[in-house]
Amino acid sequence: MNAETLIRTVPEEYAGQRLDQALARLFPEYSRSRLKTWLLDGALEVDGGSPRPRDPVIGGETVILKVQPEIAVEAAPEPMQLDVVYEDPSLLVINKPAGLVVHPGAGNLTGTLLNGLLHHAPELEGLPRAGIVHRLDKDTSGLLLVARSLPAHTALTRMLADREISRHYLAVCAGVLTGGGTIDEPIGRHRTDRTRMCVRDDGRPAITHYTVVERFAAHTLIDVRLETGRTHQIRVHFAYRRHALLGDPVYGGRLALPKGANDALTAALRGFRRQALHAAKLGFAHPESGESMSFEAEPPADFNALLDALRARGDD
Repeated sequence: MNAETLIRTVPEEYAGQRLDQALARLFPEYSRSRLKTWLLDGALEVDGGSPRPRDPVIGGETVILKVQPEIAVEAAPEPMQLDVVYEDPSLLVINKPAGLVVHPGAGNLTGTLLNGLLHHAPELEGLPRAGIVHRLDKDTSGLLLVARSLPAHTALTRMLADREISRHYLAVCAGVLTGGGTIDEPIGRHRTDRTRMCVRDDGRPAITHYTVVERFAAHTLIDVRLETGRTHQIRVHFAYRRHALLGDPVYGGRLALPKGANDALTAALRGFRRQALHAAKLGFAHPESGESMSFEAEPPADFNALLDALRARGDD
């Protein structure tokens, strides 16, 4: 990875601003914390010197930034068959299969999506989380957005924080919902089981919108739109409403079987051993061109087979 040198002049109208504030406006493609680190490390000079972040600018200064490549991810690249929906020099959109862990962690140091991404695009080793902008649970399938450069990563993470990235999921939940709605309940770590999340008053704000797509005898197919992106948000919210996602091993509780279900439907429901959740649609503005981008991914075979079994009802 080669360092890139950027040279810019502080506009006169910035006079009196703190240097770190002026730098954030001069180099909006990089986060303020990263710019501060480069300034303190001597990779960013102002008129040949290294002033403090809080020092004021007077306007007209020449700022030289040597963008510092770094190894942000300590993981090994691994050959992996990735379903790449779209890619360009700025970003990737991946259709992740169910069962694939996104980030390495305890018990999953290899064989993750991150390992495969590093092999597909080696430049991702210099980006936080190898450029992965948002995560999907291991057993959730569907679309995942990955940045391929620091400017793109900064822009996309800001869009995510500002709720400017549209994410729609398909899910099958227990019970027959009468209509759509919004679940606005804060989510935090479970007080005793640290692997679980739960609705709690002191949690972080979490908002989930949903509409009914199709009703079955004892379940409902729903379209879910995330306004926020908390860990396990969809799964926690619907479990809290007593409409847990079908197959969810953590929040699902007991399986609800339709009255009179035959052996085929019963086997299909009991055999679906992951949460019935698929990231189906993704929309955002391209971080470089501003072009509106929209992607869709059909549910995988096991999800479609589940829907077919539910439509058959099994009560014949």
